[in-house]
Amino acid sequence: MKITEVAQLTSIKNPHNVDVRKIFESPNTSAVVITLKPGEALKKHVTPVDVFFYVLEGTGIVEIGDERQSVSKDSVVESPAMVAHTWRNESKSVFRVMVVKMLTTGTGKDTRLL
Repeated sequence: MKITEVAQLTSIKNPHNVDVRKIFESPNTSAVVITLKPGEALKKHVTPVDVFFYVLEGTGIVEIGDERQSVSKDSVVESPAMVAHTWRNESKSVFRVMVVKMLTTGTGKDTRLL
């Protein structure tokens, strides 16, 4: 078992110049936690794979393609590959979101109880 204390991780350098902490990486999956302080935003970008976001804390604005919506804690947002997207924090509080990229389609098999 491996347990990671996210607060103890160092932020990685990124083109958005915001706090990004890599919490998991394998050949097929990567996950990071992005923290946006009030007024911070990601630059609009595309990813070559489908991505989903899980809002951990606060309220933020997500833009995917032509859509823009406010989301808050415990929201899950799906973003298809090659569609421009961005996040911004227009609130007065910290906004944190987990980003998960699945690099392959998996085996197609369901979880099996043992």
